[in-house]
Amino acid sequence: MRRLLRHYGAEYHERRITYGGYSDTMVADEHFIVRIPDNLPLDVTAPLLCAGITVYSPLRYYGLDKPGLHVGVVGQGGLGHVALKFAKAMGAKVTVISTSPSKKNEALENLGADSFFGATGTLDGIIDTVYAKHPLFPLLRLLKCHGNLVLVGGLEKPLELLVFPLLQWRKVVGGSLIGGMKETQEMIDFAAKHNVKPDIEVLAMDYVNKAMECLLKADVKYRFVIDIGNTVKATTS
Repeated sequence: MRRLLRHYGAEYHERRITYGGYSDTMVADEHFIVRIPDNLPLDVTAPLLCAGITVYSPLRYYGLDKPGLHVGVVGQGGLGHVALKFAKAMGAKVTVISTSPSKKNEALENLGADSFFGATGTLDGIIDTVYAKHPLFPLLRLLKCHGNLVLVGGLEKPLELLVFPLLQWRKVVGGSLIGGMKETQEMIDFAAKHNVKPDIEVLAMDYVNKAMECLLKADVKYRFVIDIGNTVKATTS
């Protein structure tokens, strides 16, 4: 088993900032180490340590990890496509919900979604990965009674929420940020066992500025991974 440190951007007790994978050297307590199975490539693992645990944790916590459930995923980006893959690996039927009809073929043919958009009252739960302001009422309508709408997109602006759908059908709007070390290890082991791998583009260090421009235009499928040991543009996978 290989090891990878998952700790970045936090403060040490003496106020120094940790640099995670950008560090020249690092020393860490074993509690903060994630073991990476040999069959899980490190470039694919990198997004799992952020996007992966961000969507895996709410699937588990809100009980959307049971085979046979119908799960909706709002957004088909870096978070959304990983949520889709985890939910499928857990045995769920998955519907992608997007305002971009052009993404339908990608969702159904390449990512393995069962359907695109959704019908009223058919979903057991929804993982909402969108980080821009958007209406919640249409999403609540897609849920069955007692369904959960889980926000993971990190919106900075307030959203409008109508209370009556929650009262009438006992629906829940919740949120989730990330998971702890134990659950992160569980997620990594699950991904290795079920071959859950984010779609990535591996870039050389000297391509970073261009990559930032691509991110602003949402021109990436679906996560950039920096190969810090390569100064020539790396291949895309």
